[in-house]
Amino acid sequence: MVAELWERVLHQRGAYSTVAVAGERVLVHERRTRLVCLGAADGALRWDAPVGAWPRALVVVGQRVLVLPQDRPVLSCLSLGTGELLWRAEVAHWTGQVAVADGVVLVGGWRGYTPLHAFDLTDGRPLWRAAARTMTERPVAWAGGLLLGDGGRAWLVDPRDGRELESWWLPAPLTGADGNAVFTVVDPDRCAVVCDGGTVLVLRAAGGRAERLPAHEGALLGEAPLPVDGLLWLREVRSGGGYVAVDPLDGARRRRIGVEGRPLARGVVGTTGGAAVATEDGALVHLDGDGGVAGRERLGGRITALRDLGAGRLLAVTRNSLRGWRL
Repeated sequence: MVAELWERVLHQRGAYSTVAVAGERVLVHERRTRLVCLGAADGALRWDAPVGAWPRALVVVGQRVLVLPQDRPVLSCLSLGTGELLWRAEVAHWTGQVAVADGVVLVGGWRGYTPLHAFDLTDGRPLWRAAARTMTERPVAWAGGLLLGDGGRAWLVDPRDGRELESWWLPAPLTGADGNAVFTVVDPDRCAVVCDGGTVLVLRAAGGRAERLPAHEGALLGEAPLPVDGLLWLREVRSGGGYVAVDPLDGARRRRIGVEGRPLARGVVGTTGGAAVATEDGALVHLDGDGGVAGRERLGGRITALRDLGAGRLLAVTRNSLRGWRL
């Protein structure tokens, strides 16, 4: 049986709220312009700071929080512990996407509107700026650099100066995610990505190889694979956005979940001996180690996403609130 731990009303639609989980802290954008930090165990407010409207990016790295709002051309860096503003840097209008590697913050590349621009994570000093506008899906830190991608190509850059270190030519174009994640780091040598047509590729850090996993039988949504319990969970078009879990080594299908006529919320949470997903109409579905349904429980309300809070807890993003639960 699950037990509710806490609830936080957001005063806006939960589906529009940006959420990040960092250890025992939950960060969420609410009330249109505020960023709050909550305790993962009790939902208690730790701090509340003005950051601007509807962030295009919210990234936590170590004890720093990076926020890129839509209504002002600034990148803000706050303390995770106190919410204090540590530094603020001006960026170009329509800047989107934030990634961090080796103490460098990289912004830009969203829809090709702006050049890439790098700042020092410690104090916000500008480090370098690309000469021309760049189109890339959301970058990710991997293999000693930052991995970028557009169309049928992915490339790794040095975060300190923007030099290209490695590149991969892909057999199918990357699925465009419009600022959402497309890359999933599996380990230091492997990074997974879903391309058009449901092709799942694993990029190898050494040698610029892109290995195709066995063809998946169903169409996939353009979302980055979720790494849970050593498997890659891929979101399917059919079954109301169900999930199929595949082995990242050989692509073999290990589990599948879809509830006929009941769309699933985004997110998979690992549990002892299995996993859990939720239906959009408020049911928590427990899966056993083989992917079979081990039980169902009502959480109530509408659920748009699940997140793992660690220590046997999960976070549900609902119609207008966050709710913490213990499994």
